[in-house]
Amino acid sequence: MRIFTGNSNPPLAQEICQYLETSLGRANVQNFSDGEILVDIDESVRGMDVFVIQSTCTPGNTNLMELLIMIDALKRASANRITAVIPYYGYARQDRKVSPRAPITAKLVADLITATGAHRVLTMDLHAGQIQGFFNIPVDHLFAAPVLLEYIRSRFHDHLVIVSPDSGGVERARAFGKRLKASLAIIDKRRDSPNVAKFMNIIGEVEGLQAVILDDIVDTAGTLVEAASALASNGAARVVACCTHPVLSGQAVKRLSESVIEEIAITNTIPLKREAISNPKFKVLSVGKLLAEAIRRIHCNDSVSSLFV
Repeated sequence: MRIFTGNSNPPLAQEICQYLETSLGRANVQNFSDGEILVDIDESVRGMDVFVIQSTCTPGNTNLMELLIMIDALKRASANRITAVIPYYGYARQDRKVSPRAPITAKLVADLITATGAHRVLTMDLHAGQIQGFFNIPVDHLFAAPVLLEYIRSRFHDHLVIVSPDSGGVERARAFGKRLKASLAIIDKRRDSPNVAKFMNIIGEVEGLQAVILDDIVDTAGTLVEAASALASNGAARVVACCTHPVLSGQAVKRLSESVIEEIAITNTIPLKREAISNPKFKVLSVGKLLAEAIRRIHCNDSVSSLFV
């Protein structure tokens, strides 16, 4: 087994290798002067089981191309099996036609990864579960739930309500609420334009309770901030947020810093932005061991789903 990484999240790749007691594969991934990507695999991978760790986060197009070119290089170097380990799967929010001439970019990216030569995909907390069906190769879909549940249990013991910021996250919030024996609330969200959210109503009781907003992605943070404000206005005793992927684009860090949210727990599927590293509101939880154990089980042909039983 050999593990390689691009430039999207080297610290996470190092953590995974440390857990698996192996070294990171030698690969040179850099740019030509005109911006084109150069990849050199500096060791033999012939006949090996190879894992390429690469989140397609900002800059998304560059990190996606790095992933595709690395897969192509490994395929041409006669690797026996190539697994694309994508902790954060970019373009996942474009998973269906929302207007007559819109693309389905999540499917396009799946086709690119498959056509390049990947034999299977390992990813975490897809924005929409049906994206697994966009691939014609095996997909192992991990959940950050064990890490987030451990954090919530360590911070809250009673009077807890799990909040879904929109209807799409209800199933996730309900699953968390069941495991934590907590109540459930849903934000009735009306989106006026992309990345702009307006909240109309809270379904469920939050008055006097400790509210945990649960989401998969925090991007511009408009959703989180408005949800937190609505919860506080309806009498929530305190508000925290748990999100898997900290995209944090635009003024997200500033918005969250000025919001009523006491703490934002996120994972390291995406490197935390520089301005957020020293911000006391952000709590980074590692999914390195979870990904590493999944990689070990895939390599040994063991069950991955049993990680979440």
